[in-house]
Amino acid sequence: MTTDRLAPEPNPGPGATPVLAQLTCAPPLRERDLMDGDQAAGIAGLFKVLANDTRLRLLHALARRGEVRVGDLAGELGMSQQAVSNQLQRLADQRILATRRAGTSIYYRIVDSCVPALLELGWCVLDSTGTPAAPAPPER
Repeated sequence: MTTDRLAPEPNPGPGATPVLAQLTCAPPLRERDLMDGDQAAGIAGLFKVLANDTRLRLLHALARRGEVRVGDLAGELGMSQQAVSNQLQRLADQRILATRRAGTSIYYRIVDSCVPALLELGWCVLDSTGTPAAPAPPER
């Protein structure tokens, strides 16, 4: 993912423009050529990294709060700092997150406005279908 689309401010407040309306992805999907195999593999790889309940919860927490320390995220999710750090690193490896060190603390933040928009789209599909979340099928 590119980092030229800055993530919107967390908690923009009532009456704020929804994240999806703030996107600056160009060109729009319907104007793009049909994706080739390499592009499809890249998008599939991104979705594979996102297809993890812990990582989605971490992204949701970061989208809500902005830049957050690993220890604070661990407390919020009820997980060990090491487990949270491992999952955050997977997201950082995909350039979805960026880090900042302050003393002994590491802070993470979302660097692309498309990421919160993907979460919003996930909620949108789930809400519109009325389908409760189901466990993902095992990977092959």
